Amino acid sequence: MQTHSIPVITIDGPTASGKGTVAHRVAHQLHFHYLDSGALYRLTALSALRHEVPLNDEHGLAKVAERLPCRFAGDQIWLGNENVTSAIRAEEVGNTASKIAALPTVRHALAGLQLGFRIAPGLVADGRDMGTVIFPHAVLKVFLTASVEARAERRYKQLIDKGFPATMEDLLKDLRERDARDSNRAIAPLKPAEGAHILDTSHMTADEAVEQVLKWYAAVKKQS
Repeated sequence: MQTHSIPVITIDGPTASGKGTVAHRVAHQLHFHYLDSGALYRLTALSALRHEVPLNDEHGLAKVAERLPCRFAGDQIWLGNENVTSAIRAEEVGNTASKIAALPTVRHALAGLQLGFRIAPGLVADGRDMGTVIFPHAVLKVFLTASVEARAERRYKQLIDKGFPATMEDLLKDLRERDARDSNRAIAPLKPAEGAHILDTSHMTADEAVEQVLKWYAAVKKQS
């Protein structure tokens, strides 16, 4: 099957908008492959932190991204022989990932890796530039958003459940800083893709959001 004929659904949005949960469930329902592009940046960040590569060493960070010995097994993420599913969710890793994601050479290094996830029967890709840059011809593009307060509450629950320390005050500050950084960067800024469906999940459950995305995809299939 030609790669371009394999359907792709992109789900973009800011931190803690629910895009990961929604994308994973949509992929499961459709029996599609799933790409958590943010995990690739977190893996790069984790590896860079461990190897003490400075954030101002763009060339060094790009080399880290190019040589990531990562693999995805279901909802588990591996870096070499180590399961880092929880480790990449630490706040320090997330903050570092947000900063290195603004670097053009790092984004370029990871672009090819992301394109390789387009495998039959289909792909659901979540991130910040899936619909705008990586898969601009996706059959369905969704932009998930939510109020910063709703996102901070979700992030707080996620971190506490995983045993990480967190405060709402720090999370609100962090989310506002990340939003500004993601939206204002020169390369692949966070914004809805052309033709994307906007879905505000502030007052929606994950199941309701998944149902809406599946309805949109069913409508797209009817038209094709």
